[in-house]
Amino acid sequence: MNIKEISQTVIGRLPRYYRYLGELQKSGIERISSGALSKKMNVTASQIRQDLNNFGGFGQQGYGYNVAYLRSEIGKILGLDTEHNMIVMGAGNLGQALAKYSSFERSSFFVRGIFDNDPKHQGRTVRGIPVMMMDELEGFLSNNQIDIAALTIPKEAVSEVVERLVKNGVKAFLNFALVDLELPKDVIVENVHMSDSLMRLSYNMIQRKEN
Repeated sequence: MNIKEISQTVIGRLPRYYRYLGELQKSGIERISSGALSKKMNVTASQIRQDLNNFGGFGQQGYGYNVAYLRSEIGKILGLDTEHNMIVMGAGNLGQALAKYSSFERSSFFVRGIFDNDPKHQGRTVRGIPVMMMDELEGFLSNNQIDIAALTIPKEAVSEVVERLVKNGVKAFLNFALVDLELPKDVIVENVHMSDSLMRLSYNMIQRKEN
């Protein structure tokens, strides 16, 4: 089935399935029913079955799901069976934190370089990853296949930097820059607004207090 036909809400739940199934594997659980999985994930068993049926089902009535097989198949759907090369734009606190995040590699995302325009970062490495200056960007991209750029730079610099990246073949962005990007249709952006998450958390805290 064409992935574009599937709801983004469904796709948004797949990483949770992948994560919970990984925890089950570590616990030595070999199979699980949709009912048991629903209790762990706080999603109805019916919803789990509907979600997975979008991709072929993977379960057997009366048997449930083989945990290792289901996790492997969801990993393939998410593209985790392929290595993805990343660069981080910005060597500040957030950029360095992303470069140090070893869980990326366990999910097949590998940070290959960090770029910044501040000379104080020149020659540094973060967890063995070199920090390069912005004037080295095009040369690096011409010699390396980079799939994803994480944007941790000031929003006033984003448009120019993204334009350079797109011209040099980068087609996916993890955007922490708090600015909306207008890009060609073949370029994918995942916006990460941590302040939005905090505001949602604040709203839910207030609602709980009032109820």
